[in-house]
This record gives sequence, C-alpha cells and structure tokens, in this order.
Amino acid sequence: MASFAYQMAAVAVGWQIYALAHSAFLLGMVGLVQFLPSAGLVFFAGHVADRYPRKYVVTVCQLVESTTALVLALASFGHWASVPVIFSAVMVMSAARAFENPAMGALLPAVAPEGMLQKGTAMSSGVFQLATILGPALGGFIYALSPAWPYAAMAAGWAGAALCVCGIRLDRPAVAKAPPSLRALFAGVGYVRRNPMILGTISLDLFAVLLGGATALLPVYAKDVLHTGPWGLGVLRGAPAVGALLMTIWLARYPINSKVGMRMFQAVIIFGVGTVVFGLSDSILLSMLALAIMGASDTISVVIRLSLVQLQTPDEMRGRVGAVNFLFVSASNQLGEFESGLTAALFGAVPAVVLGGLGTIAVAMLWIKLFPTLKNVEKLE
Repeated sequence: MASFAYQMAAVAVGWQIYALAHSAFLLGMVGLVQFLPSAGLVFFAGHVADRYPRKYVVTVCQLVESTTALVLALASFGHWASVPVIFSAVMVMSAARAFENPAMGALLPAVAPEGMLQKGTAMSSGVFQLATILGPALGGFIYALSPAWPYAAMAAGWAGAALCVCGIRLDRPAVAKAPPSLRALFAGVGYVRRNPMILGTISLDLFAVLLGGATALLPVYAKDVLHTGPWGLGVLRGAPAVGALLMTIWLARYPINSKVGMRMFQAVIIFGVGTVVFGLSDSILLSMLALAIMGASDTISVVIRLSLVQLQTPDEMRGRVGAVNFLFVSASNQLGEFESGLTAALFGAVPAVVLGGLGTIAVAMLWIKLFPTLKNVEKLE
C-alpha cells in the first residue's frame, strides 16, 4: 500500500504542478525538493532506526505521509493548492521517507525467516515493481476525476500501511540502544569504509546507475528516435518494470544458491549491454525488449546487493548502514539523470546512452578486480 501511494504521489504532484504553473523548470525542481531533505536527514534517520523500535519508526513516518497527503487533498478540494503548498508537502513527505527507508530496510531481516532473506527481498522488490507499473496508471485515472482524489487515495494507502506495519510481531530481541553521539551518528559511514564487501556492493550500484541512466532520456527517444507518441512513451516506461516484476517472481521461486557475487557482476554487465542495445535501437519492439532485460538484470543485482548488505551488517548497525545505502541510491538516481541530460546535450541522446552503457560494463569489470572478496561470495544465507 505504501509503494502504491508513493507511485501515485509522483504522478499527482507532477501533473498538478505543471497544470498550475506550466513550467518545466518547476517540474524538474520536484526532484531537488525531494532529494534535499533526504540528504540532510539520512544519517540522523539511520541512527533513529538503530536506537528506537523500527516498526514504530516506520508507522510514525507513514502516518506523517498520510496526514500530508490528506492536507493536499483538502487543498485541492478547497482550490487553495499552490506550487509553494505542494513543494512544502513534498518536503515533509521526503523527510518522513528519509526516516522510513532505513528503518524499513532493517526490518526485513527480522521479519524474514532464517534462510529466506533472498526470497523476502525478491518479494519486496516484486511488490514495488507491481506498484511502479500500476500505481502511476491508477493515479492518472483518479486524477482525471479530480486532482484531490489521488491525494485522498494516497492518504488511505499510507494509513493502511501504517496499521499493517504496527501489527507486525517481532520474535527477535529489540535492537540495543546506541548512546547518542556524533560518532554514533556517522558510525554507518565508518562501518561501510571498513567492510570492503559492503563498500564494493554499494559503490558498484552508485556508479552503474550513475552511468546507465538511460530512462531519463525516454521522452527524447520516444519522439526523436523511435518516432512514436505518448502511448509509446508509456509503453517504454513500463517495460523495465515488467522485466523486473517477472524476474522477482522467478527469484522468489528459484533463488540464486551459488556464485552470488559473480552473478551480481554478470547482472550489471547485462544491464550495460541492454543499455547499449537500447541506445542503438530504432525499433520500438527491440527497445522494449532491451528495457525489459535491463529491468530484469537490475532486479538480480538489487536483490543480491540488498541481501549482502543486510547479512554483512550486525542488527544494531543496520539502520545506519541502510541510511548510507539509501543516500548512495538517491544520489545515483538524481545524478544519473543529470549525467544523462548533460551528455545528451553535449553529444546527442544516442551517444549519451551508448557511452553510459559502455561505462557501466567498464565499472563492473573494474570492480571485479578491485573487490575480489565480493566476486568470490558463494552464498547469501
């Protein structure tokens, strides 16, 4: 429910801001407004996730998001919604999400039975991908009725998610409380630096996503390369999520049981190859296939990466290490879009995507040499 609410938020906020201001610049500012609270609060959020009961941290965050969405619904109903009001609400929701994500990630190993973390991670990723496919469509359909209804649905979704999380029973002992201090606040950074396996895993994702951000240029490809309309852009945007969803279903049924480190590197290389194929394609069917393969291979990498980070981190550190991971992922997504746009402006869309895919392959090959212990990981459980 929370994932569906988040995906509907992305559609409703974007459409309403553009309808109010007709400004592409303000539309682009939504990403910056989302990123700044996360970057500023993420380390404090990780410390909170390790100091207080995580399910209650998640519950409070989702209730804050639900209340904020309800305010936007009332603003839209009452016709007093404005760009500053929406930006303020987005900042509040992003701040809550900065606390929610590390706590939610640290909850998964406590909820998943012993030996089932990879399947649990795959199922969690599958739900997110399903929300990525259906959430925007649902949000757009409801928005057509009234701008207020998507926000009302989001408020209900986050409230329902909060009730579900609050009802989780945890059989394992509570997390030990770390004394509040500046050292404890940034302990996650130090732990990542001292653990080459976690450092290699997180940094691989950072640079692979940074260079392989082809999806940011989908509107350009749809119009100028593939010569299709809005329907084609919608199909292209959905293709990676479809591939990812199919792969999560497969991994939930058939988890990777050997050579998981090498499989992660191979998945990143396949992602890079798929990016190159997409960059060179002038057929919408081939482009859809390449994007689906990119989504599927990225899912393999994500499931292995998240499982490795959780298993290599002691429970009392999972919130703070998860915060570092969340910051890396957020930065890679935002900077990846910027990098793609910048290289496309300098060299053109096709060279930008192809160079990005080749760069992703090169990073994976280099990381195999730099982090041999990561490459040699045999099993996750």
